[in-house]
Amino acid sequence: MTYTVAVSGASGYAGGEILRLLASHPDIEIRTVTAHSNAGQPLVQHQPHLRSLAHLTLQDTTPEILAGHDIVFLALPHGQSGQYTDALGEVPLVIDAGADHRLTSQESWDAFYGGHFHDPWAYGVPELPTGDSKQRETLRTATRIAAPGCNASTVSLSLAPGVAAGVIDPSDIVSVLAVGPSGAGKSLKPHLLGSELLGTANPYAVGGTHRHIPEIQQALRDAGAADPRISFTPVLVPMARGILATSTAPIVEGVTDEQIREAWQSAYGDETFVQLLPEGAFPRTADVLGANTALMGLAIDRAANRVTVVTAVDNLVKGTAGAAIQSMNLALGLPEDRALTVNGVAP
Repeated sequence: MTYTVAVSGASGYAGGEILRLLASHPDIEIRTVTAHSNAGQPLVQHQPHLRSLAHLTLQDTTPEILAGHDIVFLALPHGQSGQYTDALGEVPLVIDAGADHRLTSQESWDAFYGGHFHDPWAYGVPELPTGDSKQRETLRTATRIAAPGCNASTVSLSLAPGVAAGVIDPSDIVSVLAVGPSGAGKSLKPHLLGSELLGTANPYAVGGTHRHIPEIQQALRDAGAADPRISFTPVLVPMARGILATSTAPIVEGVTDEQIREAWQSAYGDETFVQLLPEGAFPRTADVLGANTALMGLAIDRAANRVTVVTAVDNLVKGTAGAAIQSMNLALGLPEDRALTVNGVAP
């Protein structure tokens, strides 16, 4: 069976990455691409690397144009998806790459986003431990999916195995992330200009203000944490793509080194797209560019009594578009890895 697809926000980074991956999906026909200010222009004017989709023209983003497809991807700025999702009730599968349907707590939404609160959808991180199961089981029957925030899913995947196994204390988590600016979207912002980024590292959303914090806490609660608390500091660095997240948490008293490593090995040992590296090895962002892979290195620091997890992802693939398509495959009953690769691009 071939499924027809519409992608909104197709002129942006997330929309472009969704299209790049879908273009090689054997079960998908990309029928419609939409935008706002760029409507009426050829898709390749804004995504010149998508040569196989050169026949497509950007249309207006309206419920009427998006309706009538088997699958709709919404790759819109936060706060803009909700106005469309209510009108797409007849579409069998809708996947939102924005934040509008990620949070289950209206209080958290009001504190970090504001505006109208929308119902939470199935969270699109299949490998995420959720007690005795994984999020994959929820996605198998989903018709509405919220793709994750790239920083949030990276940190959640890093620490959820330790939480689920009871080997780390989630009340004192510290995460520092080196992040490429493509995660902030394609709209022009002075602090994202090349002249502002090249040759420097710029912290932002410091001191508990980043919008991905409640998303991380929500995922860790699903993994078994009662009251997860996190100090979260992202740093923009001069690379177009990528996240390198270094996350630490205290070791629970009496837990052995073998039990700690086994928690992560047990969680991800059979996973295709989340891989724990051998002891003493740590990933680089260069190792995951273009891949739907999260590579993870684990260190046990007994002097500080903390576990350190270093995780690398491509924020546009595993962090956003790849997670969305992986979740789509599950919802459609297709092989989970269809149109996705573990192989990066080098150099």
